[in-house]
Amino acid sequence: MINKARLKKSGVMLDCSRNAVLKPETVKKYIDIISDLGFNCLMLYTEDTYEVEHQPYFGKFRGRYSVEEIKDMDEYAKTKGVELMPCVQTLAHLNAIFHWSVYQKMCDCNDILLCDDENTYKLIDHMFEAISRSYSTKTVNIGMDEAHMLGRGRYFDRHGAQDRFEILLKHLNRVSELAKKYDFKLLMWGDMFFRLLGNNYYGNENIEIPDSVKKMIPDNVDLVYWDYYSKEKTDYDKRIKAHSAVKDNIWFAGGLWTWSGFAPHNKFSMQTTKAALTSCFEHGIENIFLTMWGDNGAECSKFSVLPSLFYASELIKGNDDINLIKQKFAEKYKIGFDEFTALDLPLTPNGSEAIVNSDKYLFYNDCFMGLFDRNIAENDGADFGKMAKVLEGVPANEYTYLFEAEAALCRVLEKKCNLGINTRKAYKENDISALKRLVKEYEDVISLTEKFYELYEKQWMIENKPHGFDVQDIRIGGNIKRMTHCKDMLLHFINGELSRIEELEDEPLDIRNRENGTHLEFNSWSHSVTANLL
Repeated sequence: MINKARLKKSGVMLDCSRNAVLKPETVKKYIDIISDLGFNCLMLYTEDTYEVEHQPYFGKFRGRYSVEEIKDMDEYAKTKGVELMPCVQTLAHLNAIFHWSVYQKMCDCNDILLCDDENTYKLIDHMFEAISRSYSTKTVNIGMDEAHMLGRGRYFDRHGAQDRFEILLKHLNRVSELAKKYDFKLLMWGDMFFRLLGNNYYGNENIEIPDSVKKMIPDNVDLVYWDYYSKEKTDYDKRIKAHSAVKDNIWFAGGLWTWSGFAPHNKFSMQTTKAALTSCFEHGIENIFLTMWGDNGAECSKFSVLPSLFYASELIKGNDDINLIKQKFAEKYKIGFDEFTALDLPLTPNGSEAIVNSDKYLFYNDCFMGLFDRNIAENDGADFGKMAKVLEGVPANEYTYLFEAEAALCRVLEKKCNLGINTRKAYKENDISALKRLVKEYEDVISLTEKFYELYEKQWMIENKPHGFDVQDIRIGGNIKRMTHCKDMLLHFINGELSRIEELEDEPLDIRNRENGTHLEFNSWSHSVTANLL
């Protein structure tokens, strides 16, 4: 199906910015894996998680890589025939640095740098200087994606309403000139050229980018068309043509789904990857990479998508025989393909092929508020129990710790799914006997959650630097404390010390106004755990 000889660059991008900064030895392990599979580049996505001289607050307490760490990984990669590339941000997605007052003056709004401000370009120059000292490559992905509010904050206060295309292009050209000091060849995510004309990235394939815009894109910048969602080849066909009309020599970035909670989605990743790669090679795309993002806490292991990564490598070699692929996977990794993809189970309730992440939002669903009670299907608890049994039955292997942690999560969800629903029902019926039984169930779920925490902490510390796990301490620890509080409130009510529990007096609503029992993707801890402000 695919002729590998037509590829110049193929590889992966590892997100090291959403709290989980992979240990250098973990990155080296990934280099070993992709080199063995025939890939030749690895991007480290580091928003602020790399050391920048003259910027002591940049990545402070975030597990940033030192110059020496990157140099060491870079040298190791070269011995394996892999080019280590930086994937950074020079416009948006820099919310972490704005935690510090020294950077707030160069914030336009939200997570966006202030364009046309010399402080911004001094910072970017320092970024490029750090990259030049750390990496041997001359290829740098400068980001610039999803800057939805560009020019609408401090920039607007200073300059008033301006053409946002002009703001973007002027900024891009300033960044390009800075990059030339270091002889960098730049990559840039391609979405903003379409968003600024039609608000959306996907569905705007027929929008014609003006020639005046195309002429202002610097020669040392190539665009990256990214798409992690489409399962139809025709979608990729249209969007490749649209991007190619803006600039020649576009790159393509697909996705191996590691960013919707604790579990991966290999099956969905394989569907999108096959459609994408088929289209890429039909259109002569020579440079591709597969992203592994970590949105909202990076709970999911990057090793959990090993099956879909292996699948992609086989497609590139011309093999799309799924049975042969599974056979070769088992021979290489000493575990069955289908056994490994059991890690997908929490994201595939009732065999769904769509992306849902009930493993996350139900784990954090408050037992009294029940923000997601309307999204629980009748058999969800039993289904999670079945998932746990499958995961517990996977033979011991190099990644056993992943299966242990996920099985423990499913055991929590098996018992917690209907806990809030049953609590409200018993309370409304004033069924004291049922409430007493539920107190014991709360104790069981708390105990199971503590066990999950232990195994998940083990998983994190095997793969990642410790920085960022403080967020998991807050989230999972808060979950345990909240369930303990709910249990105590029930005891006070049972003992007559409380006349009513106000949260249970109210009825939950579906968080997205959908029909009851509808699974969904909802990847936000802060909006899952409470209706109140955090």
